[in-house]
Amino acid sequence: MHKKISIIGSGFSSLSAACYLAKAGHQVEVFEKNESIGGRARQFKAEGFTFDMGPSWYWMPDVFERFFKDFGHQVSDFYQLEKLNPAYSVYFGKNDKIDIEDSLEKIAKVFEAEEEKASIKLKKFMEEAAENYDIAIKDLVYKPGVSPLELVNWKTATKIDQFFGNISNDVDKGFQNERLRQILKFPVLFLGAKPSDTPSFYNFMNHADFGLGTWHPEGGMYQVVAAMEKLANSLGVQFHTKANVESIKVENNQVKGIVCNEKFIESHVVLSGADYHHTETLLEEKHRQYSENYWKKKTFAPSSLLFYLGLDKKLTNVNHHNLFFDVDFDKHAEEIYSDPKWPSEPLFYANFTSLTDPSTAPEGCENAFFLVPIAPGLQDTPELREQYFDIVIARFEELTGENIKNNITFKRTFCVDDFKNDYNSYGGNAYGMANTLLQTAFLRPKLKSKKVNNLFFTGQLTVPGPGVPPALISGKLVSELIEKN
Repeated sequence: MHKKISIIGSGFSSLSAACYLAKAGHQVEVFEKNESIGGRARQFKAEGFTFDMGPSWYWMPDVFERFFKDFGHQVSDFYQLEKLNPAYSVYFGKNDKIDIEDSLEKIAKVFEAEEEKASIKLKKFMEEAAENYDIAIKDLVYKPGVSPLELVNWKTATKIDQFFGNISNDVDKGFQNERLRQILKFPVLFLGAKPSDTPSFYNFMNHADFGLGTWHPEGGMYQVVAAMEKLANSLGVQFHTKANVESIKVENNQVKGIVCNEKFIESHVVLSGADYHHTETLLEEKHRQYSENYWKKKTFAPSSLLFYLGLDKKLTNVNHHNLFFDVDFDKHAEEIYSDPKWPSEPLFYANFTSLTDPSTAPEGCENAFFLVPIAPGLQDTPELREQYFDIVIARFEELTGENIKNNITFKRTFCVDDFKNDYNSYGGNAYGMANTLLQTAFLRPKLKSKKVNNLFFTGQLTVPGPGVPPALISGKLVSELIEKN
């Protein structure tokens, strides 16, 4: 029987679920509180510059291919991809950087130049990472997190010890060079936890990095959102923007619909891709699954301080993606997770999409995106944003030899308060809930409400976790659960 389904939010997981549910014949409507769809992956344009507001790394291209293939399409039907070389650069000091190139063979040579026999160790490490990636994609991440038994088969049984070790120990045991250690620990930051708290099994992210490479969709990451919107429209999905959902109506423990912009919309099924904690506040307290205490005890991924800059000059000493690890990696991680505070010496990341894709900036100009990972829930003031802007730009200029401060023609900032205001994000987090051992798979918040029939959830706070590819998968998992239900 075909149902009327209301989806709250229009991030990647909501778009994914909308496509699958519409394909199954349901009447699907998506309600987005902001002016444009895409959730954290929105785009904005200003003074000739085009900025992706959130995700900027295109990893795990196989997951995107699998999504579009489910609808009889391929990625190239919607957007063109370019493999980046170098994938990214890591700065450790002035005129001191390591470029991570576009193949494992090239990366192995870089490792060997830093540490004797590191190329041999890297090959062994990457063989296991590739094996774990295969198991993760085929046996784990496409499971709905309903039962611990989902994790049990002969392949996963051989990896059980890797859920009790951690990435940090594994990398430190294998490699002596501190620079190589930091490069190998970097990908798990996408999972939103310290490497010392991330199970060893998650080294499959190193395969996503070195094995599958870093890509750029022509026109920016928003092209993926636009592609999914086009697909959804072709399947009959209706989108509503500036559509703020104020409450979810329940009778006799059964969903009845939503109230959006003060208007009641009857629905057989309600699916929320919005922040999980926020979604439960749309319910009467008796219908909520998780208490405030539950959320307070959870380990959340970082928030971010973001700067979107337009520059009236071209840059030559940087690449598309750049990581700045010239300060203490572990100390900054401590100041995010263990002792939350504004970082004393921040690591940061910068990207310049216009180096790869000139369409994202006016001729002779560059668009710049700077990100400082910070603890969620911190005090956020204009003064603090400016203080860290000055720190980051001064370090960037010192390390790269590129002077940009006097060439900034456009500037916008985004931080904790904006994550709360624009996305109703718990604590203003940017990436959801960390993938620690006790927050993995069936131990994450559930896709299906235990208290309200036909109420479902999707996105980075539930399975399989944070990141764009997991969000696509989460949408598929919840759509299958709705169909099964």
